[in-house]
Amino acid sequence: MDEINDLIHLGIKTDPIETRYSFDWLFNLARSEGVPYIQLGSFFELYSLEDAFFYQLKEKAEKYGLRIKSMFTAHRELGGFFYGDGYYEKAARSAYERFIQIGAILGVDYCGSNPGAVYRDKIAEKDKGIERYLYHMRELMHLAAEKELKGLTMEPMSSMAEPPSTPEEMDHMIGELSSYHKDHPDNTVPVFLCGDISHGVMDKDFRINYSNLDLFRHGLPYMSEFHFKNTDSLFNNTFGFSDEEIKEGIVDLEVIHEIIKEYRPKIPVNDFVGYLEISGPKTGRDYSDPLLEDKLRSSLRSLKLVFY
Repeated sequence: MDEINDLIHLGIKTDPIETRYSFDWLFNLARSEGVPYIQLGSFFELYSLEDAFFYQLKEKAEKYGLRIKSMFTAHRELGGFFYGDGYYEKAARSAYERFIQIGAILGVDYCGSNPGAVYRDKIAEKDKGIERYLYHMRELMHLAAEKELKGLTMEPMSSMAEPPSTPEEMDHMIGELSSYHKDHPDNTVPVFLCGDISHGVMDKDFRINYSNLDLFRHGLPYMSEFHFKNTDSLFNNTFGFSDEEIKEGIVDLEVIHEIIKEYRPKIPVNDFVGYLEISGPKTGRDYSDPLLEDKLRSSLRSLKLVFY
């Protein structure tokens, strides 16, 4: 077995089953493919479901021999810290607190989201949005420690309106929160990155400011987990790793393997998990929903060929 397998484990994010397949269906697929870890993606009802639902979901996963190890948003719904609107800010804070509470019930290690997006017509207010986000995250770090999580996460994105999307923004945001954790080690958790191997930044003139590999490399020393996802040359469409998709996409899994191998001593966690995060075929069509199983299995098998 390759030495890198001591560090990288394989998981799957639950996003593509939303509204079309049950958790039993996905858990059975994961078990049959030898994938031990689940990252629970958010969905509309999640924030208002009773605690009992999540106790049952944890028990269900365990019956399949799986662990729900992480939670991460799917719909940018916790971005209210960036809008400069007190109502949105209050809603985002309340929802994030509930997100952490659910994570504690499930026994996850990490809960996270992309921090949010500043409105395009108010782009000059991005720095204020970042500082509001950091203010709330410092307080949420205490709640996460109280609930016995290992950490919170944020995701580097592919847009200058969605920080962090540059190496400098990663350094600033993680650096500020890491300093706070260092000052309060006994009652806060650290904040890490949840990376994505498909995220790069291309400007309005189609010039690449930072490639997906640039951002992934820079983020690894801050990263506790990441998303496996393929993309095109514009960082526009995202998809998986079937044979056909590998030919269409720009993400070379062998290159990702070598980058992680190179940066292994700098990665801050031992149980480093890459979660397959794809939406699958068009949702809600009789001709496309049945294709999801093959999409997921083919991608997982491509990942295993390289990493296992």
